[in-house]
Amino acid sequence: MSNSTASRAFANLNGSAGRQQKAVTVDGVTLNGPLSDNRDGERFLEDAFQIIMNEAVKKGTDVTEKVCDWKEPGKLREMLDLELRETGENHERLLQRCHDVAKYSVKTSHPRFFNQLFAGLDHHSLAGRFLTEALNSSQYTYEVAPVFVLMEEVVLSTLRSLIGWDSGDGIFCPGGSISNLYAMNLARYRAFPEVKQRGLWAVPRLAVFTSKECHYSVGKSASVLGVGLQNVHPVKVDERGVMIPEDLDEQIEKAKSQGSVPFLVSATSGTTILGAFDPLDKIADVCEKHKLWFHVDAAWGGSALLSKKHKHLLKGIDRADSVAWNPHKMLMAGLQSSAFLMKDSSGLLKQCHSANATYLFQQDKFYDMSYDTGDKSIQCGRKVDCLKLWLMWKATGTLGLEQRVDRAFAYTRYLVEEMKKRGGFQLVVEPQFVNLCFWYVPPSLRGEEGSEGYQEKLSKVAPTIKERMVKKGSMMVGYQPHQDKVNFFRLVVISPQITRADLDFFLDEIESLGRDL
Repeated sequence: MSNSTASRAFANLNGSAGRQQKAVTVDGVTLNGPLSDNRDGERFLEDAFQIIMNEAVKKGTDVTEKVCDWKEPGKLREMLDLELRETGENHERLLQRCHDVAKYSVKTSHPRFFNQLFAGLDHHSLAGRFLTEALNSSQYTYEVAPVFVLMEEVVLSTLRSLIGWDSGDGIFCPGGSISNLYAMNLARYRAFPEVKQRGLWAVPRLAVFTSKECHYSVGKSASVLGVGLQNVHPVKVDERGVMIPEDLDEQIEKAKSQGSVPFLVSATSGTTILGAFDPLDKIADVCEKHKLWFHVDAAWGGSALLSKKHKHLLKGIDRADSVAWNPHKMLMAGLQSSAFLMKDSSGLLKQCHSANATYLFQQDKFYDMSYDTGDKSIQCGRKVDCLKLWLMWKATGTLGLEQRVDRAFAYTRYLVEEMKKRGGFQLVVEPQFVNLCFWYVPPSLRGEEGSEGYQEKLSKVAPTIKERMVKKGSMMVGYQPHQDKVNFFRLVVISPQITRADLDFFLDEIESLGRDL
């Protein structure tokens, strides 16, 4: 078919070939023609994309640029002019808005951003995120998201195989906290399926068990689901932050004797602060003894499964009933990419969460409805989170991801050895993972350990150094108090863009910023 013939056919299809449509007005609104001009929109996107590439991607990963351009909240609000008005702004003003947003945002892809459990940039994943936003789909039915329904199952199946499961179920969630909530909800539903209809009237006083080092989302989940914070039993940990299985067994027996009904144990593989890995095999033995749901929060540490050298840290994870794993952290799939994985393949996930909305999940569809996965989720609309991970994995391969994990461990080992050579760096604990926790003791406090006021003075060092580095824009690293320990730094180095020079710079900068304290 020629171009002219195709054009005539398209015009005939739209009923507008060779004639002017009469204007139609309804309630004072003229309906002829679109409300906006696609050409203007496309031109804006092209110009805005150049700003994104220059300011967020190129400068955002350039070690010679600042990690952040700090401004006080009131000043920043004034500079950005955030107020929304009745009339729109022109092309040039909007582009300036995009530039300013990038300029004054923290550059989390910068080689010297060590502040969170995510960092760095994978360009293929970013392309996946761009494509996800452009397609603007919702992952609940095959008819709306056919590519992504199939893709999600392949990615989830691959993650399950790394755990050691031949089959199972799962779904991508909006963050590891929601994955942990799913685990608690499913564990309760398996024990008391009537809770879905009758609510809390259908269940006795329940008991959850997790370590004192667990992520706070376990407690939040208990609060949201009506289990109650008082019914989350903290299990003792050793000096590394690792759960003690013997205390877990004792806690379960104690809860039973007090009339509670245990139903869930949540272990952690890679705790948030110390990076501790609970002994999964021994915990699994306790769960089997008491017939409890065994969940592993591996949101942070799950990626060690990709490493032949380090996967032993998660030995026994194949015995879990469910696992939370966030590839947006160590694997750098981009926020957010959070998988909730289950060993169960009986349909428990859908049974627990389904609402059977007839406007989405019609029973007389023309295709296999098993591909409509939306009723496994507590959400209705669900963002596509699999594409960025899938595209990155396609580009890098499993071996490339393994290299990222091994390199992060090597970064950490290098820094530990360098800290031991320098005065003033004191480890909180020898790292089991890639969380490097340490105090910097300035010259004025060295040799004063144990003296009156030492701990109070030491507690002020990390916040002061943090303030100085942020206002200077040289780097970012987190700090916190923990249990009975005063403020210390938690350094996490995972970005493959980092070089040894960046690690040496970090140590030098800590010394430079804290030398006079």
